[in-house]
Amino acid sequence: MNFTSKIFNSHSKEDGDFFLGIKAILGFKPKNLDIYKKAFLHRSMNKRDKEGIPMNYERLEFLGDSMLGTIISKHLYAAVPEGDEGYLTKMRSKIVSRKHLNELGKDLQLIKFVESRIPKSHFGDNIHGNVFEALIGAIYLDRGYQYCEKFIDERVIEPYVDIEQLEGKVISYKSLIIEWCQKQKKTFNFNVYEDTGNDAVKHFAVKLSIAGNVVAKARATSKKKAEEKASKRAYFALQDRMSKPKT
Repeated sequence: MNFTSKIFNSHSKEDGDFFLGIKAILGFKPKNLDIYKKAFLHRSMNKRDKEGIPMNYERLEFLGDSMLGTIISKHLYAAVPEGDEGYLTKMRSKIVSRKHLNELGKDLQLIKFVESRIPKSHFGDNIHGNVFEALIGAIYLDRGYQYCEKFIDERVIEPYVDIEQLEGKVISYKSLIIEWCQKQKKTFNFNVYEDTGNDAVKHFAVKLSIAGNVVAKARATSKKKAEEKASKRAYFALQDRMSKPKT
């Protein structure tokens, strides 16, 4: 009896379907299925182990984040021998940015495995990146470093990591605006205030002023998003005066 048959005969049909779904994503057989189940267990389920310790994907997410950073760092160190510490750090940040991880999680359709009492339609984009990192943590615990590296090579580095494209990729428009203002010795200010308007969800509005002049406005569901949105608009409005940042 092969390993897959044992899974179907000794566990529920749900376990068998989960095993096949995870195996298709990993490209190899998972050994301890319970570890992978935990990688998709949302804290809203309020599950605990025999010792009463909460069970959810957050600890695996922490571990996966560390493993991803380590393996990406190793790749960049070998791929860009002329890169100094600052350059390599910026490149790693672009690869493991929250936006990129969310895109990776969406591409793999990991949300379909998430077990939660909250409707999946209510989750924000970060759930996709969170469970992607948790999956990496599960791989490391289940199969070790080599399998973890193999998964990241095949699912992240080979299809998505292009050094030349990454060099021109902007992580944060807010950081670009602040850096430019500091270099140009210009004052800047993000004036943020609540703006509920007619929306059911609370919004925040931002006015970005540079040298006393309002250059961009934006609104979003959080202060951070509103500031980034306003900064992006300011960047494109001022790009004829701003030299493209070197990475």
